[in-house]
Amino acid sequence: MHAIEIRETGGPEVQLYVEKPDPGRPGEGQILVELAAAGVNFIDLYRREGRYPLPVPCVPGEEGSGVVLAVGPGVTRFAPGDRVAWTTVLGSYAERVLVPEDKAIVVPDAIDLPTAGGVLVHGMTAHFLAHDSYPARAGETVLVHAAAGGVGMLLTQMLGRRGVRVIGTVSTGEKERIARANGADEVVRYTETDDLAAEVRALTGGEGVHAVYDGVGAATFEASLASLRVRGTLVLFGGASGAVPPVDVMRLLWGGSLTLTRPYLEHFRATVEEFERRANAVFRGIADGTLRFTVAGTYPLAEAHRAHTDLASRATSGKLLLVP
Repeated sequence: MHAIEIRETGGPEVQLYVEKPDPGRPGEGQILVELAAAGVNFIDLYRREGRYPLPVPCVPGEEGSGVVLAVGPGVTRFAPGDRVAWTTVLGSYAERVLVPEDKAIVVPDAIDLPTAGGVLVHGMTAHFLAHDSYPARAGETVLVHAAAGGVGMLLTQMLGRRGVRVIGTVSTGEKERIARANGADEVVRYTETDDLAAEVRALTGGEGVHAVYDGVGAATFEASLASLRVRGTLVLFGGASGAVPPVDVMRLLWGGSLTLTRPYLEHFRATVEEFERRANAVFRGIADGTLRFTVAGTYPLAEAHRAHTDLASRATSGKLLLVP
């Protein structure tokens, strides 16, 4: 089979398209899947760069979908021929993937495999942000950074359905159009202001927002803190622009008894039951049209380096996929 292999951490070019042995029969609690699509996520970039631990050499990628070819001993939830999707399974940039049973879910008939291969990480992330990290209520105002990005679009939709006022940040006029189409009530182009927090406060009568959902990190962190009202919450869930330096916790006091949290998807799908509940909520939204999911680009597996370059440029809006 063909796969992407990383032998050392670094830039997009360290991803090599190679031929590797077939994984063989699945072991205890595993299923063997023929890949339909692999999702490209910022965590893939963080691991490739060495920001997150990565055992090298290895096959990267953590999200995908496909058809079950074989099941290992002890597997009870799947059978050959099942359409499945998964998350947090290192080794997903490959034509065949060994997936632990508890990391996979059956894809409903109403969802196509490419959609299933890209929606779970973004969809479940948006779900736990909106329902757990800071469950914003009707009438509250929140700030969503990168509102035209994969998580940002879904998060904006989920919050808007609940009656939350969403201020989104974007970089271009086209992204502003996308953010508004997905329900953003107000949009600030951060590339056109010298004081993002002041713009946000102007839109909130000087009070600031109840919460900020920040997946950008280093470039937005200061403005995120400064945009919060007293007792506001900063949900820092990513670092697309780089890691945030260490923070003096006394800044939370002087900022107005603020709350800072750094959640991670794996901790919000800690059991099979929680995983299925979150994933099926996303699938239902896609199926009934209450959630709109956008695939921004599809790349051959051999061009994983190009997909990473495009994602890092933040020029895309929506999800990027790799296909065999």
